[in-house]
Amino acid sequence: MSEEIENQSCSGCEGEEGCSHDCSSCGHNCGQPKDLHEPCNPHSVIHHVIGVVSGKGGVGKSMVTSQLAVTMTRMGYRVGIMDADITGPSIPKAFGIHERAMGSEMGIMPAISNTGISIMSLNLLTENETDPVVWRGPIIGGVVKQFWTDVCWGEIDYLFVDMPPGTGDVALTVFESLPVDGIIMVTSPQDLVGMIVTKAVKMAQMMHVPVLGLVENFSYLTCPDCGKKLEVFGHSHSAEVAAANGISLLAQLPIDPDLAAACDGGKLEEFPREYLSDTCKMITALLG
Repeated sequence: MSEEIENQSCSGCEGEEGCSHDCSSCGHNCGQPKDLHEPCNPHSVIHHVIGVVSGKGGVGKSMVTSQLAVTMTRMGYRVGIMDADITGPSIPKAFGIHERAMGSEMGIMPAISNTGISIMSLNLLTENETDPVVWRGPIIGGVVKQFWTDVCWGEIDYLFVDMPPGTGDVALTVFESLPVDGIIMVTSPQDLVGMIVTKAVKMAQMMHVPVLGLVENFSYLTCPDCGKKLEVFGHSHSAEVAAANGISLLAQLPIDPDLAAACDGGKLEEFPREYLSDTCKMITALLG
């Protein structure tokens, strides 16, 4: 992959005698990577794009994405969610959205949640939300691009991209095609996360995408009787993993049955607790 990325450069004055590879002196781009970003829908103005990434499945990445969007909205920002987990879309359910997306001459119109969050997911385009998506990688990557180029997002301050787990086709498509300002990595407390997180961090570095930090989900369960924090999945190693990769541990989220019930019932926006408020403040301070 690194060779593929390295070869994505403009030919410019390549091969010309006396070329210093200092493009500032001649206006060529022979030593710089090509800009592969796709233009967004002409009726969209998107100020910041943040990917939400996990190295493995089952760590609650979509729930973290949804909480980030809800908290940002409560802070007064215009927010959108692109559900790029094409084969396992779950974002609409958390917001109680079940209708199909509509189109106009401007493009595909995203669904709008009760608090004004713009949402686009494949579940909004299929005839039945339980229909499986049995597509190969290139087709899935093409759909993700269309969510960027064909969806009329309007003006969005922060667009969160909920990505599928791993470092495969969709991650590569998002990093290459969208102007990603940074990614939030989601993980769980198990010791296995060290290897998984490192893989994802290395991919982001290869694609020149900043890692904003690490969010650990399922960190503990608060005992309803004594209030003690129980480490159900074992002692957390995320702080050590974050330090080893030179990134920040932004939050450690509890196992909260009320939050799970709110997501299952499509009422996430009514859930009162904000576990990611400090993370959202960090994002706005960093990106503006």
